[in-house]
Amino acid sequence: MSLAAQILALPVRAYRLIFSPWVGFNCRYHPTCSAYALEALATHGAIRGSWLSLRRIARCHPWGGSGIDNVPPKP
Repeated sequence: MSLAAQILALPVRAYRLIFSPWVGFNCRYHPTCSAYALEALATHGAIRGSWLSLRRIARCHPWGGSGIDNVPPKP
């Protein structure tokens, strides 16, 4: 993982450590949005991984989808 991707992963890791236990485990997708973000950053790097993560979070709302949503493979 690049240095930029590692830096962008820090807030996600902090969320998983601090806020996730308080919010509960009610994610509509599998893997969870935070796990998806970490995997996207590791697989695609800082720019594309951030874009994929933001797109996934934008889909996570009451009228959005649910189910299995894996990180797309690197082209």
